[in-house]
Amino acid sequence: MTARAILLVLDGVGAGALPDAALYGDSGSDTLGNTARHAGGISLPELRKLGLGNLHNIPGVPPVPSPLASWGRSMIASPGKDSTTGHWEMMGLILEHPFPTFPDGFPTDLLERFSQHCGRGVLGNEAASGTEITARLGGEHLATGKLIVYTSADSVFQIAAHQDAVSLDELYRCCVIARELLTGPSLGVSRVIARPFSGPPGAFERTPFRKDYSLSPAGHTLLDSLAESGIPVTGAGKIDDLFAHRNINTVHVESNTEGIRVLLSQMEGFPGGFIFANLVDFDTKWGHRNDPDGFIKGLGEVDSAIPRILASLRQNDLLLVTADHGNDPTTPSTDHSREYVPLLAFSPGCKGRNLGIRKTLSDIACTLAAFFGLPARFPGNGFPDATKEENG
Repeated sequence: MTARAILLVLDGVGAGALPDAALYGDSGSDTLGNTARHAGGISLPELRKLGLGNLHNIPGVPPVPSPLASWGRSMIASPGKDSTTGHWEMMGLILEHPFPTFPDGFPTDLLERFSQHCGRGVLGNEAASGTEITARLGGEHLATGKLIVYTSADSVFQIAAHQDAVSLDELYRCCVIARELLTGPSLGVSRVIARPFSGPPGAFERTPFRKDYSLSPAGHTLLDSLAESGIPVTGAGKIDDLFAHRNINTVHVESNTEGIRVLLSQMEGFPGGFIFANLVDFDTKWGHRNDPDGFIKGLGEVDSAIPRILASLRQNDLLLVTADHGNDPTTPSTDHSREYVPLLAFSPGCKGRNLGIRKTLSDIACTLAAFFGLPARFPGNGFPDATKEENG
């Protein structure tokens, strides 16, 4: 029976500002540390056993003498701080140039072409919080049928529409049009995101039917290598959207709770190969909305799930836990933050060791390539010793 590797991404759970954080306006960002300090300390006993407190200063989560997992933090070598950048780098693709951003809104001629192709007008066209701009422009949108278009500090073209005014199929159709318009060399925006919402004015709520339209990866990834070798791949969350569905299809979920349930179900029934899962609530529900209390509850839910995840591992399996960027809910910013990310590696029978500071998330791709016996073709340095039983 083929061994399995599980990569669990806690979306937005950063572990301290990177050295170049000031260039991104993120000095002092520390998602885990600041969130714990906000609460006067947090209790994460299961993650603590794995070594979470050994890799970073988290009030309430002190180091343990002998962590069950190998522990460390990873830098992000690619420029940027968005989900696509982080996930691509985990799969061995380091960007040379950042995806373009549009802090002053998108070019007028682009929006004119978009509006012409969609047959609908546009509202907004600014960098804004999604909940704020929806609350502000939602009434006009309902009255006119115009689409709410906005961006953020990341390379995203987001389209918000009320499901009573614009059907999901229509919203998705307009996103496909935007994706086609935003794929050229000068307008290669990382993601087009459908942001449907519902409810009456003054009480708008996002629905769970968000959909991301990403650029196809600009080079070879571990997912491509796995496909070439016939190694099965599955997963949970928005992963497949981030890779434009190239060599991966994942089960989309509405919450971290559902994501954990799907992951456990996949671990129970998946005979061998790679499981790639993303828990996005830390980012969308709590980080972007500056909700540290919700963030802490979410960490507690993951902590409570760790024993079940570990119990579902077979002897030769590998579990990796990391993040794609930061999203500090305690800072004034509602955007992603340029941070280190945590790195935990657990395999039954292996002794935990200090992985130190990794220079790139691509070290994960190198490690997984070695785990599956694939050619070493990705930048970085793996940590295969953390996956070998003789290390115990």
